[in-house]
Amino acid sequence: MSILSAQNIGLSFGAFDLFRGITVTIANDSKIGLIGPNGIGKTSLMMILAGLNQPTTGRIHIARGKRLGYLRQEASDAFARDENTVYAEMLTVFSGLREQQERLHRLEAQMAGGCYTEEMLESYGDLQAAFEHAGGYDYDLRIQQTLQGLGLSRQTWDMPLDHLSGGQKTRLLLARLLLERPALLMLDEPTNHLDAEAIEWLEHTLKVWDGAVLVASHDRYFLDNAVDSIWEMGPAGIEEYSGNYSSYLLQRDARWEYAERVFEEEKERLQNEVDFIQRNWVRASTHARALGMLRKVTRELMAVETYGIMVLRSGKDWHELDLRADKPLDVIEAIRKVNALSMPARPPHIRPRLAPVKDSSNIILRARSARIGYPGKVLFTVGQLELRRGECAALIGPNGSGKTTFLKTLLGQVDTLGGEVGLGASLDIGYFAQAHDELGPQNTVLDELLSQRQMDPEAARSYLAQYLFRGDDVFKLVSALSGGERGRLALAILALRGANVLLLDEPTNHLDLPAREVLQQVLQDYQGTILLVSHDRYLIDQLATQIWELHDGSLQIFEGTYREFVLHRAASAGQARHMILPSRPLVRDNSQETRRVQQALERLELRIREQEQAVQHLSQELHQATGSRGFETVNALSWQYAKAQAELEKLTGEWEKLVEKS
Repeated sequence: MSILSAQNIGLSFGAFDLFRGITVTIANDSKIGLIGPNGIGKTSLMMILAGLNQPTTGRIHIARGKRLGYLRQEASDAFARDENTVYAEMLTVFSGLREQQERLHRLEAQMAGGCYTEEMLESYGDLQAAFEHAGGYDYDLRIQQTLQGLGLSRQTWDMPLDHLSGGQKTRLLLARLLLERPALLMLDEPTNHLDAEAIEWLEHTLKVWDGAVLVASHDRYFLDNAVDSIWEMGPAGIEEYSGNYSSYLLQRDARWEYAERVFEEEKERLQNEVDFIQRNWVRASTHARALGMLRKVTRELMAVETYGIMVLRSGKDWHELDLRADKPLDVIEAIRKVNALSMPARPPHIRPRLAPVKDSSNIILRARSARIGYPGKVLFTVGQLELRRGECAALIGPNGSGKTTFLKTLLGQVDTLGGEVGLGASLDIGYFAQAHDELGPQNTVLDELLSQRQMDPEAARSYLAQYLFRGDDVFKLVSALSGGERGRLALAILALRGANVLLLDEPTNHLDLPAREVLQQVLQDYQGTILLVSHDRYLIDQLATQIWELHDGSLQIFEGTYREFVLHRAASAGQARHMILPSRPLVRDNSQETRRVQQALERLELRIREQEQAVQHLSQELHQATGSRGFETVNALSWQYAKAQAELEKLTGEWEKLVEKS
């Protein structure tokens, strides 16, 4: 059963169509990731689906009795009563329960004084049962868990809302939505103001969410962990993919190859039909047949203009597509339109290269007993670390823990407070800063590049196209660029330097998914050494050979990938938890209930191992099929993979609940 359905949604500004032809359905338990380049209209679409804005065309149906919750990207003005404290604002979610609680307390006070009747006792019992069923005895706990999970510490709970930063208000709005439990949760870039721990908490919350989720995000690791289908948004509609983000990547190329074949076949068919129309239009015996075919071609051309060429293979009738052609096209116009049909541009497979790097010493960085920070303020200590040539170390930790300060220490901009921090020989260090203050605001994109490197202007434009500056984009002033565009330009300039060591400070900030893919390609091909500061777990997982984690004022080293680091951390937490379990009351150790739970855990663990093997097998099949088999095979395998992954997550959730009981 669906919560929401949208038919032929479009949004236009005058003659400009931002998007059109969007027809989607959201089922009760859907977990959907909405992706697309910046400026395509993802936020506008979500606001339309949420009922906050009206579309230019189309209609939306929301199932009766279903409530929607929407989190916008910035929530600085989302709270009407800024005099409320953080905790008081969360209590407003449960105003009905709190009224019931007050009634229970009044009845309890009356009965405690000996003044009660049988009718009062019955009323109290009914009210108490309803209160308990609605979660009346645990709403305080839910508030606390949600606030802490999203990184709003107890120190903030008594703060007035007008004392919160914009990021804190966005987190608080997200907390309120989660506590309200709408049937459809719509989140626009929810990870923007969250640290890694809060993002992981949100991922788990959404996995087990009892309802539907639609989330727009550029966080690829989040999309891998929190959703089971992907909507890719383009100007002519939405392409739906089964599975998480990694599964989407596997399917995308196969789908484009299939779409290109369909385009060639359908265009050839339409050309044959308009050729038949032209040859038989003036002949009395065949004019009626030619006219009927012209009406059909007219409708098909309307459908292609609205929905794209694939609509001709969708099996939908004209009523479903909400298209009417009261008058057929002129024959000459039909011929012109068919001949003008063109396949939309395929996402470019750009592999820009960094300039060749010269050799450096084998040891790039070595530190021992170092204290990092500013005079009077030690941010963290380093026991011992070593970064070798060709490696990539990812420096992770909470905001404010000293990551950027460490990069500035390596650059000589900040002195160490003690100990040793030494760099190797023959190093040419390239630094990618968050702010990009080094760019000249009055230069155009092209002039800024040419000021850094002598190049032929046409060669410079071709080079900038690799970083998604195409056409007139190269003539934009640097001062008019978005944060993501400034980042791409800074990366393009850095790539020309030939540095053999890169210090990268949040390089994916403000980048959309296409730009992040370009950045990842550049860094994967880089032959030098990288020290990466980033919240982008997907990028870290693709690049890092070491994880340097800032935790409790010290730098801890893990040799391995980010995924291995996460598994190691989870295993360590599980081991610590297992060691704590025996301290629970021992009276249940030999009980029938304990044995039943233990047996159930063992059965679940066996099923989880079997399901993990099934998921791994399907993943390998999907990798092998992509590019070597047809779209239908890849699509079928993708559905099987998504289903197997969902079953694994379900089993894992059941296991976690049983562990809590044990």
